[in-house]
Amino acid sequence: MKKVWSISTTLRNPERLRNFLLTLKEMQGEVWSKESQLEFQIRLIKNRFYGFGNTQFYNGLCQEDIDLVDDITKPISMSKAKEILEAKNYEDASMRGRNSYKPLEKMGLAYLKDKKVFITSLGEYLLGEDYDLGELFFKSFIKWQYPNPVDKEFSDKDTYNIKPFILSLQLIRKVNELCKKDGLKEKGVSKLEFEIFVQSLIHYKDLNSQAKSLMQFRLQLEKIKEFALKKVFIQDFKDEFLKDFSNIENLKDYADNTIRYFRLTRFIYIRGGGYYIDLEPRRMIEINALLKEYDGSIEELSKDEYIDYISDINLPRLPWQSEEENRKILNIIKEDIHSLEISLQMQDSFESEDINELRLYRKKLQNLEIKKELQNISKIDETIYALENIRNLDLKPSIALEKYITMALNIINDAKEIRANSLVGDDNEFIFTAPANKPDIECFYESFNSICEVTMLNGRDQWHNEGQPVMRHFRDFENNSSLENNYCIFVAPKMHRDTINTFWISIKYEYEGIKQKIIPLTISQVIELLELVKKLKIEEKSFLHTQFKILLDNILNIKDEVSTSDEWLRKIPQTIKNFKESLNV
Repeated sequence: MKKVWSISTTLRNPERLRNFLLTLKEMQGEVWSKESQLEFQIRLIKNRFYGFGNTQFYNGLCQEDIDLVDDITKPISMSKAKEILEAKNYEDASMRGRNSYKPLEKMGLAYLKDKKVFITSLGEYLLGEDYDLGELFFKSFIKWQYPNPVDKEFSDKDTYNIKPFILSLQLIRKVNELCKKDGLKEKGVSKLEFEIFVQSLIHYKDLNSQAKSLMQFRLQLEKIKEFALKKVFIQDFKDEFLKDFSNIENLKDYADNTIRYFRLTRFIYIRGGGYYIDLEPRRMIEINALLKEYDGSIEELSKDEYIDYISDINLPRLPWQSEEENRKILNIIKEDIHSLEISLQMQDSFESEDINELRLYRKKLQNLEIKKELQNISKIDETIYALENIRNLDLKPSIALEKYITMALNIINDAKEIRANSLVGDDNEFIFTAPANKPDIECFYESFNSICEVTMLNGRDQWHNEGQPVMRHFRDFENNSSLENNYCIFVAPKMHRDTINTFWISIKYEYEGIKQKIIPLTISQVIELLELVKKLKIEEKSFLHTQFKILLDNILNIKDEVSTSDEWLRKIPQTIKNFKESLNV
């Protein structure tokens, strides 16, 4: 039977890919034998990139080994990591190493040459300091195809001939064209339509018939008014339309994952309250040029040619990389900037002929526009509601937290700029969390600067993932800050004792020889501050960044009154209460 295509579940955590690649780089140039495959898996355990914090992995291990893996202050030796892997008693442990390597090869991040393992130019890009996850996935997705010489799945050329990303864009555009022709609203495809029609499109020659089937389904569904009847119609249609496919039990998960990762490329965006997936209007020059050049059919390449092709970050040459097309893109971005400047009543125009610089400036203006909108009471309520229900929104909770804490910081006071390092689309909507080598949010004020780090982690993994990285990010920020006075705000649902102990040492004694100013706040305490700002606004009072600084200093100064990190944490709620009372609110 046929299969619907999907993005591998191994891609659900791009940071994990980077960690695996960092480990593989330790072995670059080694012959890829069963022994080195085993070594790769051992190194992943040694580096705590595999098994750490995974209760399933801990099954079968003695308590001493679990404690060692769990304690990031203690290094794991290669010999000990080998013992731990052997204790798992896998039937073929070297196969684990092959499986860990495979996603890196599929994405073009690593390859084998003369039976030796190497990092590709695309892989080196991911390992760089300023990598853009969206750019990485775009460069990989435009070359991803079925069949291909690396994958045994979808190998029947009579059944499959597809570049999934390209053909997905082609289908969305074709549906919009059919809507325009029939005088209907062009709105992309719904999540349900994506699930049924995009994931089951397995041959580029089926594009037109698939688009027509989608439109027939949409029109029939819209005629049905009763919810129960709609539900029956959808299930009956899916059963009939997908009857020749064998792997549809997880179709909704496949679609959700595909949408999430295609969104990273910035070539699609979500509209209609999160219900429709459409082509990004700000990138239509690039999209139209791409779809004119590529119809979604595969490249006929040998295994070596295919690996060279997907591995090279400079291939293919993009169809809009000409002076004429670049000028069109520049003009559209400049029009956006001009409209934003008028809306913000700005006089000075940013001058540049660089597309990336202009997009960054547009993002800055979009942030200013958002800050202006966020001064409305209704927006404060919206932000409070989102933070109260952070685990139940359309966005993944970790992404949602970065988005709504960024909004909260914009609401709270008169910052000059609040800059999130999260991956955002051209519509300035959050797509993915900030990269591991940067602070989540950077805040710039008249009298001080700050970073804000956020996490949804509550357990000991909060300490592992946030303790040292937060202090390191903050120290780098301090070193580069234009002001001497700098703070770090750390936000989580609740604080783990190990995280607080780590920060306590930094604020009480030192980190890399100098004390730091780190302030831990729970999500509930951020909501409390938003409620405070809301009350002040209702009373037509302002909340200045200098007042915010007083609160930060008050929380920081608790360290001089207590002797333990636990006491420090317990006194923060009362300190916030005292501060609110001082404002007579």
